[in-house]
Amino acid sequence: MASLLWRFGPGWRMISSAMVGGGIGPREWVLNAQVAAGYSRMDPVDHLEELAAGLGAAGPGVGMLTAASVAYYTAAEDGGARAVATVGLRVPTWAAAPEGRPDPELAPMRQSAVPEGRAEPVGRIVPGTVNIVAAVPVALSDAALVNAVMTVTEAKTQALLEAGFPCTGTASDAVCVAARAEGAEELFGGPRSTWGARLARAVHAAVHEGAQGWAGRDRR
Repeated sequence: MASLLWRFGPGWRMISSAMVGGGIGPREWVLNAQVAAGYSRMDPVDHLEELAAGLGAAGPGVGMLTAASVAYYTAAEDGGARAVATVGLRVPTWAAAPEGRPDPELAPMRQSAVPEGRAEPVGRIVPGTVNIVAAVPVALSDAALVNAVMTVTEAKTQALLEAGFPCTGTASDAVCVAARAEGAEELFGGPRSTWGARLARAVHAAVHEGAQGWAGRDRR
């Protein structure tokens, strides 16, 4: 199974929506593990912990899953803020959608290549999720960490729209923001704060590149 593992070591606090290590607290590693489309294990937390242990990740950490190819991760940096994204957009979604309406799928639309008796077009269909891992080299208060997650999400959505994907993301996106545990805490993480602005630009660049790359791979 392919995966990306960041070994931060001690001295970091993270906020994450991931199944393993979610919430706010001291964390020492982040794992973004790729799974096959149609992943159906009913114990994803145990699975992630097994994968992390197998890679030698010790101590508290963050673990997330994706069906997007982690080999095509994209990264960007702005003024010391760093972001890495794995982008898959087969099922893009709007955050606020009418109840009961299924999400459309962005798949290769080669209907002329559908053989008789088949329901799907011939070609590679790439499922996925947008997972983002970001870090700043300063300490952030709890409120600033929450604000930073908002900023990351807003920058992600901006990048997706600018890349031509009419969505706010996918229903299974995950995010992790890491900040130093020691030092004077920054009180703000919004897009017009010093570090929030840098974080937004780094995330925007990484997700925009990833979305464009995903579209190119999917449409070949």
